[in-house]
Amino acid sequence: MNSAVQPITTPTTNPAQAPEMGELTPYHTGPALTQATLAPQGVALEWQDGQQTTLPLLWLRDHCACQACRHPQTRERLYLPLEAISEPPSVTLLDGHLHLNWQDGHVSAFHSGWLYQRRPEASLTSAVPSNTPWDDNFAPERIRHSVFLTPQGEKAWLTAMLRDGLALLTDGPLAEEEVSRLAERIGPLRATNFGARFDVRSKPNPNNAAYTAVGLPLHIDLPNWRQPPDIQLLYCLQNEASGGESLFADGARVVEALRKQDPAALAILSETPIDFRFQDESHDISMRAPVITLDSEGNLVEMRLNNWIRDALHLPVEQMDAWYSAYALLWKLFHSEAHQLEFSLRPGQMIAFDNRRVLHGRREFDPNSGARHLQGTYLDRDMLASRLRVLARNV
Repeated sequence: MNSAVQPITTPTTNPAQAPEMGELTPYHTGPALTQATLAPQGVALEWQDGQQTTLPLLWLRDHCACQACRHPQTRERLYLPLEAISEPPSVTLLDGHLHLNWQDGHVSAFHSGWLYQRRPEASLTSAVPSNTPWDDNFAPERIRHSVFLTPQGEKAWLTAMLRDGLALLTDGPLAEEEVSRLAERIGPLRATNFGARFDVRSKPNPNNAAYTAVGLPLHIDLPNWRQPPDIQLLYCLQNEASGGESLFADGARVVEALRKQDPAALAILSETPIDFRFQDESHDISMRAPVITLDSEGNLVEMRLNNWIRDALHLPVEQMDAWYSAYALLWKLFHSEAHQLEFSLRPGQMIAFDNRRVLHGRREFDPNSGARHLQGTYLDRDMLASRLRVLARNV
């Protein structure tokens, strides 16, 4: 490879003969290229703002966006890079964009903004925020229903949900299925054995504690599933009963508290799988997993704390006392005033939370003192992130 090729700063190709650049997305932003030079490691590039990078030849060939390498409708990759590139292409800049003529006759064209966004030196910015553990003064984002129906309001709600794991919608209509209509703006409803949309109220012959009037300690829903639902939405239609205050606690915050107080207990709960199981006349759904799942850096991935459907503890006898001790400490941390958030849902309000991070519960209520009716559904977190990325293009 000749590394002494001079920088190319003017077009050497007739624009009428230039290859199409390939519409990877219509959202490329960035300065135009001013130099493109063959270098030992690939093609060295420089943009108008002075940013520089070098991209390997195989990377460039792999990312060709022409209609032979990408499906013309779906833009999915068709080319598979199986062989090393022995001969470098000729390099051209045309209107500030990169064009490569490969030795086999193939021509690749790259939008300068697309390359700028994907250069290795670029910071990996994303419209989707990282999880932020609650602090002592945390309060959920409150967004009016009418504001949520605007792109700016929906973006604010999605940002709060993905960052905090909890957001409150207010001043909504008292309409059946409104929770479904709101959820479907974002993505399809996640169905479970309780259906795609469910009613939370006291009823005879319940198959779940949520359908009674008893108090519900903090928990996540459906830890007995291989993939518990990500996001839960609860829309309040009636709440005249005395009691029934909603409770929430941030798993990310409590895990950090447990790490500081007793790292050995955190290790036990994050490394010891236990069984969760739900059974009724129609279903028998079980899963074995730790109460806490952490990533390689020790950050919370998911909680599976639900004392009702925790199955018989199948552990070696010599491990049981240590597990119960760690579990009791986690339970006390979650249910301490320092980590609990409590408020009453009012008709027309919708609370949404990350079911695999934020535990929820409620105080006991008196069903004889008034009606209490919530409608709920689940969404996949991927759909929230997808919707936020789409909105971020234009808002």
